[in-house]
Amino acid sequence: MNAPKIACLLGPTASGKTAAALAFAQRFPVEIISVDSALVYRGMDIGTAKPTEEERAIAPHHLIDIIDPTGAYSAAQFRNDALRLVAEIEARGRIPLLVGGTMLYYMALTRGLNELPEANPEVRAALDEEAMRDGWPALHARLAAVDLETAARLAPNDSQRIQRALEVFMLSGRALSTILKDPKKNQDGEPEFVPIALEPSDRSVLHKRIEKRFDSMLAGGFVEEVERLRARGDLSPAMPSMRCVGYRQAWEYLDGLVDYTTMRDKGVFATRQLCKRQLTWLRGIEGRRVVDCARDDAMAMAVDEIDRVLRI
Repeated sequence: MNAPKIACLLGPTASGKTAAALAFAQRFPVEIISVDSALVYRGMDIGTAKPTEEERAIAPHHLIDIIDPTGAYSAAQFRNDALRLVAEIEARGRIPLLVGGTMLYYMALTRGLNELPEANPEVRAALDEEAMRDGWPALHARLAAVDLETAARLAPNDSQRIQRALEVFMLSGRALSTILKDPKKNQDGEPEFVPIALEPSDRSVLHKRIEKRFDSMLAGGFVEEVERLRARGDLSPAMPSMRCVGYRQAWEYLDGLVDYTTMRDKGVFATRQLCKRQLTWLRGIEGRRVVDCARDDAMAMAVDEIDRVLRI
């Protein structure tokens, strides 16, 4: 018996994933599983472009607002939760649709992460100390010497991911990129996840959307959102939640380190860099079905592609 096919709508920020997913959900009994490492945090709504209450009313959404910003959520946890949710949604006679842009989550889901070592406090403390002395760009260069493929996907100041990639190498002796390519240990009955990639033929189209959306977030109260989070007193810029794109730039502004215009420009630039890294990951996924998200009819094309995958 063939494994069930599950459509995964993947794409960089501002590529139109949410709109396409909701358009499909208006035609079929869908439940959406978020593949996004920022949407898991409660109270971080504006800066993550979290689906609105009206959008969530169109279809049930999962793996959104599941942890406090003081917490952490791993790719391994995502894999376990996503597999459980897929089974539960299908048992209800509905269609699971995975939607998001955190490619490490997708890789964890489709390849497994069983061979990745667990976090080691001693190794992380040593790396933090080295970063304080030499800076994260220096550790990024160190990572490039042992895992060029992973380093190429990361910004020189992406402290969280640089630290994790170096930690994996130090504990296992193997590059993270190599481990992620290991054949997955298939389990009987596990679904076949089919990637549908929203990729632009013209990246400048996404750049304009990113700029417009960031300005819209600012107008919608994004800085005030970060101000409320800071006022809690239990968060810091070093936490994974506050390292999310946009939040760290707004935090710098509220600390008085940059002015408003600089914060805005740095936020737009960081989002564009995120987009670039997401596209690098996407283009490394074999067997993906590509939809040009720069086209005016991209949403309809994505809906049709999901339809074909599921053979409804």
